[in-house]
Amino acid sequence: MTTPPAVNTAAGLHVRVSQHLPMPLEGEFNCAAGQMLAIVGPSGAGKTSMLRVFAGLMKPTHATIAVGGEVWCDTNAGIYLAPQQRHVGLVFQNYALMPHLSALDDVGLSLLHLSARERRERARHWLTHVRLTDEQQTRKPSALSGGQQQRVAVARALAREPRLLLLDEPFSAVDQMSRQGLYELLAELRRDLHIPIVLVTHDLVEARHLADSMVVMDAGKVLQQGAPAQVYRSPRNARVADLMGVQNRFHGRWLGPLDDADATEQKGWLEWLSITGDLTGPRLRVKDKGRLSPGQSLTWVIQGDGLRLAGFEGSFPSAEASDWMSLEASVTAVRNLGETSLAVAAISGVDGASFRLTRSGPERRHLEVGKTIQVLLDCDWVHVMPINPG
Repeated sequence: MTTPPAVNTAAGLHVRVSQHLPMPLEGEFNCAAGQMLAIVGPSGAGKTSMLRVFAGLMKPTHATIAVGGEVWCDTNAGIYLAPQQRHVGLVFQNYALMPHLSALDDVGLSLLHLSARERRERARHWLTHVRLTDEQQTRKPSALSGGQQQRVAVARALAREPRLLLLDEPFSAVDQMSRQGLYELLAELRRDLHIPIVLVTHDLVEARHLADSMVVMDAGKVLQQGAPAQVYRSPRNARVADLMGVQNRFHGRWLGPLDDADATEQKGWLEWLSITGDLTGPRLRVKDKGRLSPGQSLTWVIQGDGLRLAGFEGSFPSAEASDWMSLEASVTAVRNLGETSLAVAAISGVDGASFRLTRSGPERRHLEVGKTIQVLLDCDWVHVMPINPG
């Protein structure tokens, strides 16, 4: 067997993959040890296929995969470790438990290299670690709840002492209450495990809540990687904005840089366009990264943190007022969701454009259908995405 050469990737995961058949997979990303990487994207994006490549269950055409400084796959060098050589812990969406075995015996299946006594001790250790009682550990899957079955699956994956933990939609089959408990369990395990953890999920809230880093995939391609808040605030293109569920997205045209020699940060003028592009709205003073040409069409987004309702203490920060705009809007729809309210407000002066607002606390009382409100827009939160021709 070829001994895998060491590479300088610290103790984390490094992936570079490229292929067209049997399915397209293209991208490069990393996950540090002790951190969680969430892979998100629509059905058919290639998320689970990526996990199969990591685990050695699918051999890519061109790829380099390294974990903890050891190369698991390098197609150029002819290196390809078999799944059993990779020490991967894999947790499936449907648990994949043996229906005729107790939780103890199921976890013991991953420890067949040990004696019967050692298997039982190790299995009991991990089942206790995921908070199953001694009595629950003797039950078969049919006598366990969905959340308890998922804990057995996690214990079985960890019992192998993996160097990489892969979670494939692990919480989608459990109820919301059980899911919250599993979130807490995963947070605790991360403090104990100094290995990279990769989570595949279609739940953006889940990804933003749990992950240190996020990879956005579509049609087999990695579109962007970054911290969840950074990807949400600054999507690379319109497709990423769609996949991230960015609701406040608008059309515009770049007018050019702002001529201000005293400015500490380069600014430029963005003209807000209607949805049809034939009617113009106000001009916004936004960050200029020097990548746009005057007259260039674009889309732009703003996160909810960049929108406030006027009339409340602290509505305007101590920052320069020139970076803020006050816009009149009419509330057209309101939906109450427990402690928060979701509202749609049509913007005066921009034909067909509306704000999507999520509010809690006293501000909710101002969100009534038919009511006119003043929305304060922080131009520093505006993120511009050029429209590529063709």
